[in-house]
Amino acid sequence: MNASATPHPTVPVLAVRNFSVDYGKVRALHDASLQVAAGSIVTVIGPNGAGKSTLLNAVMGVLPSSGEVHFLGQRERGSIEMRVAHGLSLVPEKRELFATMTVEDNLLLGAKVRLDWRGRGAEATQAEVYRLFPRLAERRKQLAGTLSGGERQMLAIGRALMAKPKVLMLDEPSLGLAPLVVREIFHIISGLRQSGVGILLVEQNARAALQVADYGYVLETGRITLEGPAGELMHDARVAATYLGLGKT
Repeated sequence: MNASATPHPTVPVLAVRNFSVDYGKVRALHDASLQVAAGSIVTVIGPNGAGKSTLLNAVMGVLPSSGEVHFLGQRERGSIEMRVAHGLSLVPEKRELFATMTVEDNLLLGAKVRLDWRGRGAEATQAEVYRLFPRLAERRKQLAGTLSGGERQMLAIGRALMAKPKVLMLDEPSLGLAPLVVREIFHIISGLRQSGVGILLVEQNARAALQVADYGYVLETGRITLEGPAGELMHDARVAATYLGLGKT
Protein backbone atom coordinates (compact mmCIF):
# COMPACT_ATOMS: atom_id res chain seq x y z
CA MET A 1 0.00 0.00 0.00
CA ASN A 2 1.87 3.06 -1.25
CA ALA A 3 1.76 5.88 -3.74
CA SER A 4 3.28 3.73 -6.48
CA ALA A 5 0.60 1.05 -6.28
CA THR A 6 -1.72 0.50 -9.25
CA PRO A 7 -5.24 1.15 -7.94
CA HIS A 8 -7.41 -0.28 -10.72
CA PRO A 9 -6.79 -2.87 -13.46
CA THR A 10 -9.18 -1.14 -15.91
CA VAL A 11 -8.72 2.11 -17.80
CA PRO A 12 -9.88 4.85 -15.43
CA VAL A 13 -12.71 7.18 -16.37
CA LEU A 14 -10.91 9.90 -14.37
CA ALA A 15 -7.16 10.16 -13.87
CA VAL A 16 -5.45 13.01 -12.03
CA ARG A 17 -1.69 13.18 -12.55
CA ASN A 18 0.95 15.22 -10.72
CA PHE A 19 -1.67 17.70 -9.59
CA SER A 20 -0.60 20.82 -7.69
CA VAL A 21 -2.54 23.88 -6.51
CA ASP A 22 -1.12 27.11 -5.11
CA TYR A 23 -2.80 29.80 -3.05
CA GLY A 24 -0.46 32.68 -3.75
CA LYS A 25 2.96 31.54 -2.53
CA VAL A 26 1.52 28.68 -0.51
CA ARG A 27 1.27 25.25 -2.14
CA ALA A 28 -1.95 23.62 -0.94
CA LEU A 29 -1.66 20.44 -3.03
CA HIS A 30 1.61 18.72 -3.97
CA ASP A 31 1.84 16.45 -7.05
CA ALA A 32 -1.28 14.43 -6.23
CA SER A 33 -2.16 11.52 -8.50
CA LEU A 34 -5.28 9.34 -8.31
CA GLN A 35 -7.76 7.57 -10.53
CA VAL A 36 -11.38 6.46 -10.58
CA ALA A 37 -12.82 3.57 -12.58
CA ALA A 38 -16.39 3.42 -13.83
CA GLY A 39 -18.71 1.89 -11.27
CA SER A 40 -16.22 2.30 -8.42
CA ILE A 41 -16.13 4.47 -5.32
CA VAL A 42 -12.79 6.06 -4.51
CA THR A 43 -12.43 8.08 -1.33
CA VAL A 44 -9.93 10.70 -0.19
CA ILE A 45 -9.72 10.99 3.58
CA GLY A 46 -7.65 13.25 5.79
CA PRO A 47 -7.82 15.98 8.41
CA ASN A 48 -9.30 19.44 8.00
CA GLY A 49 -7.07 21.66 5.89
CA ALA A 50 -5.32 18.77 4.18
CA GLY A 51 -6.37 19.93 0.69
CA LYS A 52 -9.30 17.57 0.04
CA SER A 53 -11.78 20.22 -1.13
CA THR A 54 -8.99 21.99 -3.00
CA LEU A 55 -8.40 18.80 -4.97
CA LEU A 56 -12.04 18.47 -6.05
CA ASN A 57 -12.41 22.15 -6.92
CA ALA A 58 -9.27 22.06 -9.03
CA VAL A 59 -10.38 18.93 -10.88
CA MET A 60 -13.68 20.70 -11.58
CA GLY A 61 -11.80 23.71 -12.96
CA VAL A 62 -12.87 26.08 -10.18
CA LEU A 63 -9.24 26.58 -9.10
CA PRO A 64 -6.15 26.95 -11.32
CA SER A 65 -3.74 24.05 -11.12
CA SER A 66 -0.70 22.42 -12.64
CA GLY A 67 -0.61 18.80 -13.68
CA GLU A 68 -3.14 16.92 -15.76
CA VAL A 69 -6.75 15.78 -15.58
CA HIS A 70 -7.65 12.98 -17.98
CA PHE A 71 -11.34 12.27 -18.46
CA LEU A 72 -12.43 9.28 -20.53
CA GLY A 73 -8.85 8.96 -21.73
CA GLN A 74 -8.59 12.53 -23.00
CA ARG A 75 -6.86 15.43 -21.31
CA GLU A 76 -9.49 17.79 -19.90
CA ARG A 77 -8.81 21.49 -20.41
CA GLY A 78 -12.36 22.84 -20.68
CA SER A 79 -14.31 25.32 -18.58
CA ILE A 80 -16.49 24.22 -15.66
CA GLU A 81 -19.51 24.15 -17.99
CA MET A 82 -17.63 22.04 -20.52
CA ARG A 83 -16.54 19.58 -17.84
CA VAL A 84 -20.14 19.18 -16.70
CA ALA A 85 -21.23 18.66 -20.30
CA HIS A 86 -18.50 16.04 -20.76
CA GLY A 87 -19.79 14.11 -17.73
CA LEU A 88 -17.99 15.44 -14.64
CA SER A 89 -20.15 16.72 -11.75
CA LEU A 90 -19.34 18.08 -8.29
CA VAL A 91 -21.59 18.25 -5.23
CA PRO A 92 -19.88 20.99 -3.21
CA GLU A 93 -19.56 20.97 0.56
CA LYS A 94 -22.07 23.84 0.93
CA ARG A 95 -24.53 22.15 -1.48
CA GLU A 96 -25.33 25.54 -3.07
CA LEU A 97 -29.02 24.95 -3.68
CA PHE A 98 -31.45 27.66 -4.73
CA ALA A 99 -33.37 28.05 -1.48
CA THR A 100 -36.30 30.01 -2.96
CA MET A 101 -36.87 27.51 -5.77
CA THR A 102 -38.74 24.25 -5.49
CA VAL A 103 -37.15 20.83 -5.32
CA GLU A 104 -38.43 20.17 -8.83
CA ASP A 105 -36.91 23.31 -10.32
CA ASN A 106 -33.57 22.78 -8.55
CA LEU A 107 -33.41 19.36 -10.19
CA LEU A 108 -34.35 20.65 -13.62
CA LEU A 109 -31.58 23.25 -13.42
CA GLY A 110 -29.12 20.39 -13.01
CA ALA A 111 -29.94 19.19 -16.52
CA LYS A 112 -29.60 22.60 -18.16
CA VAL A 113 -26.04 22.11 -19.37
CA ARG A 114 -26.92 18.72 -20.86
CA LEU A 115 -30.18 19.53 -22.67
CA ASP A 116 -33.21 21.73 -22.84
CA TRP A 117 -34.17 21.82 -19.18
CA ARG A 118 -37.88 21.62 -20.05
CA GLY A 119 -37.39 18.76 -22.50
CA ARG A 120 -38.51 15.17 -22.13
CA GLY A 121 -34.95 14.07 -21.48
CA ALA A 122 -34.85 16.14 -18.33
CA GLU A 123 -38.19 14.79 -17.17
CA ALA A 124 -37.05 11.20 -17.68
CA THR A 125 -33.87 11.80 -15.70
CA GLN A 126 -35.88 13.54 -13.00
CA ALA A 127 -38.07 10.46 -12.69
CA GLU A 128 -34.90 8.37 -12.15
CA VAL A 129 -33.79 10.74 -9.39
CA TYR A 130 -37.21 10.47 -7.73
CA ARG A 131 -36.92 6.68 -7.77
CA LEU A 132 -33.54 6.99 -6.08
CA PHE A 133 -34.79 9.60 -3.59
CA PRO A 134 -38.52 9.00 -2.92
CA ARG A 135 -38.49 11.74 -0.29
CA LEU A 136 -37.67 14.30 -2.96
CA ALA A 137 -40.66 13.14 -4.99
CA GLU A 138 -42.87 13.73 -1.95
CA ARG A 139 -41.46 17.25 -1.62
CA ARG A 140 -41.14 18.17 -5.29
CA LYS A 141 -43.21 21.37 -4.90
CA GLN A 142 -41.57 22.36 -1.60
CA LEU A 143 -38.98 25.16 -1.48
CA ALA A 144 -35.44 23.85 -1.12
CA GLY A 145 -34.79 26.22 1.77
CA THR A 146 -37.43 24.48 3.89
CA LEU A 147 -35.88 21.00 3.61
CA SER A 148 -34.02 19.22 6.39
CA GLY A 149 -30.24 18.85 6.18
CA GLY A 150 -30.47 15.29 4.92
CA GLU A 151 -33.07 16.22 2.31
CA ARG A 152 -30.91 19.11 1.11
CA GLN A 153 -28.00 16.71 0.66
CA MET A 154 -30.24 14.33 -1.29
CA LEU A 155 -31.34 17.23 -3.48
CA ALA A 156 -27.74 18.33 -4.08
CA ILE A 157 -26.79 14.80 -5.17
CA GLY A 158 -29.95 14.48 -7.24
CA ARG A 159 -29.29 17.76 -9.01
CA ALA A 160 -25.77 16.60 -9.93
CA LEU A 161 -27.18 13.32 -11.25
CA MET A 162 -29.51 15.28 -13.55
CA ALA A 163 -26.45 16.05 -15.69
CA LYS A 164 -26.00 12.26 -16.25
CA PRO A 165 -22.38 12.32 -15.01
CA LYS A 166 -19.85 9.63 -15.68
CA VAL A 167 -17.92 10.78 -12.60
CA LEU A 168 -19.65 12.23 -9.55
CA MET A 169 -17.45 14.06 -7.04
CA LEU A 170 -18.85 14.48 -3.53
CA ASP A 171 -17.34 16.95 -1.05
CA GLU A 172 -18.10 16.05 2.59
CA PRO A 173 -21.62 14.66 2.04
CA SER A 174 -21.97 13.77 5.75
CA LEU A 175 -21.20 17.31 6.96
CA GLY A 176 -23.69 18.50 9.59
CA LEU A 177 -25.93 15.44 9.35
CA ALA A 178 -27.20 13.20 12.14
CA PRO A 179 -25.72 9.65 12.28
CA LEU A 180 -28.92 8.00 11.03
CA VAL A 181 -29.08 10.36 8.06
CA VAL A 182 -25.38 9.79 7.34
CA ARG A 183 -26.03 6.05 7.09
CA GLU A 184 -28.90 6.67 4.70
CA ILE A 185 -26.84 8.99 2.49
CA PHE A 186 -23.93 6.53 2.33
CA HIS A 187 -26.31 3.67 1.53
CA ILE A 188 -27.55 5.69 -1.44
CA ILE A 189 -23.99 6.53 -2.52
CA SER A 190 -23.10 2.83 -2.40
CA GLY A 191 -26.09 2.02 -4.60
CA LEU A 192 -24.94 4.43 -7.29
CA ARG A 193 -22.29 1.87 -8.31
CA GLN A 194 -25.02 -0.05 -10.12
CA SER A 195 -25.52 2.83 -12.55
CA GLY A 196 -21.88 2.60 -13.64
CA VAL A 197 -20.99 6.10 -12.46
CA GLY A 198 -17.55 6.52 -10.91
CA ILE A 199 -17.56 8.33 -7.58
CA LEU A 200 -14.76 10.40 -6.04
CA LEU A 201 -15.70 10.91 -2.41
CA VAL A 202 -13.94 13.43 -0.17
CA GLU A 203 -14.87 12.84 3.43
CA GLN A 204 -13.63 13.60 6.93
CA ASN A 205 -15.75 10.75 8.35
CA ALA A 206 -13.09 8.19 7.46
CA ARG A 207 -14.97 5.20 8.86
CA ALA A 208 -18.10 5.84 6.79
CA ALA A 209 -16.06 6.61 3.69
CA LEU A 210 -13.86 3.50 3.86
CA GLN A 211 -16.84 1.27 4.57
CA VAL A 212 -18.50 2.32 1.33
CA ALA A 213 -15.41 2.78 -0.89
CA ASP A 214 -13.48 0.33 -3.07
CA TYR A 215 -10.21 2.22 -2.91
CA GLY A 216 -8.86 5.02 -0.75
CA TYR A 217 -6.21 7.72 -0.56
CA VAL A 218 -4.98 9.49 2.58
CA LEU A 219 -4.24 13.18 2.01
CA GLU A 220 -2.20 15.00 4.65
CA THR A 221 -0.78 18.53 4.42
CA GLY A 222 -1.43 18.55 0.68
CA ARG A 223 0.29 15.25 -0.07
CA ILE A 224 -1.05 11.76 -0.68
CA THR A 225 0.76 9.78 1.99
CA LEU A 226 -0.97 6.42 1.69
CA GLU A 227 -3.28 4.56 -0.67
CA GLY A 228 -4.77 1.12 -1.10
CA PRO A 229 -7.96 -0.94 -1.19
CA ALA A 230 -10.42 0.51 1.32
CA GLY A 231 -10.58 -2.71 3.33
CA GLU A 232 -6.82 -2.70 3.78
CA LEU A 233 -6.77 0.95 4.81
CA MET A 234 -9.42 0.19 7.43
CA HIS A 235 -6.97 -2.24 9.04
CA ASP A 236 -3.85 -0.13 8.62
CA ALA A 237 -2.54 0.66 12.10
CA ARG A 238 -1.78 4.32 11.40
CA VAL A 239 -5.11 4.96 9.66
CA ALA A 240 -6.96 3.21 12.48
CA ALA A 241 -5.17 5.22 15.16
CA THR A 242 -5.38 8.59 13.40
CA TYR A 243 -8.75 8.49 11.66
CA LEU A 244 -10.82 5.67 13.13
CA GLY A 245 -10.19 6.24 16.82
CA LEU A 246 -8.81 2.74 17.31
CA GLY A 247 -5.38 3.62 18.64
CA LYS A 248 -4.08 2.05 21.83
CA THR A 249 -4.52 4.01 25.06
